[in-house]
Amino acid sequence: MNIELAKEAIKKADAVCFDVDSTVITEEGIDVLATSLGVGDAVSKLTASAMGGTTLFQNALKARLDLIKPSIKNLENIQKEHPLQFTPRLEELIEILHKKGKNIYLVSGGFRQMINPIALQLGISVSNIYANNLFFTEDGEYDGFDINEPTSKDGGKSKVVQELIDKYDYKCVIMIGDGATDMQARPPAKAFIGYGGIIEREKVKNGADWFIKDFNEILSIL
Repeated sequence: MNIELAKEAIKKADAVCFDVDSTVITEEGIDVLATSLGVGDAVSKLTASAMGGTTLFQNALKARLDLIKPSIKNLENIQKEHPLQFTPRLEELIEILHKKGKNIYLVSGGFRQMINPIALQLGISVSNIYANNLFFTEDGEYDGFDINEPTSKDGGKSKVVQELIDKYDYKCVIMIGDGATDMQARPPAKAFIGYGGIIEREKVKNGADWFIKDFNEILSIL
């Protein structure tokens, strides 16, 4: 760990990237969707394997979507019936980061269709979302996903961070998340802050520059 480096980096960061599932929100959105469609157990095992770093993300993503096959109607229903909840003190942290002029991005292996409403609630532009995009047929049935999205593949979050650095000339980008795919973003991210407030993953705990269980730990230094 390099806690002091991470603390200094979050203070001077010009961009902060957040994972979404089990970091910004209290659940894995794909698992919630799967449970509503009766394939929760099988999908949650694949999610755990991908987030724990034992299965390539792209393999787990395809396998999960092949099981779920979510329609537009399914997505609309789950957002009404099971609205996703923000993790404790997350909204306060985002507000303070915005006040300090830091650019906030949501970088997720989840789906844009589920993340767009989350971003809007947090005052984050949908153009600052990097996530997977689902395709649908004319009658709204599942028709695959965009394999060209960087977040659809292992190592994709590192590519997103590098793209942001190249595009905006950011000098200090921070990645915050709970999974092994988030940890892959450093480098080029200056520091990776592991979040274990919802799920504590041993690989992430051991590999993070700074591992926290409460966003108050970041708030206290800002």
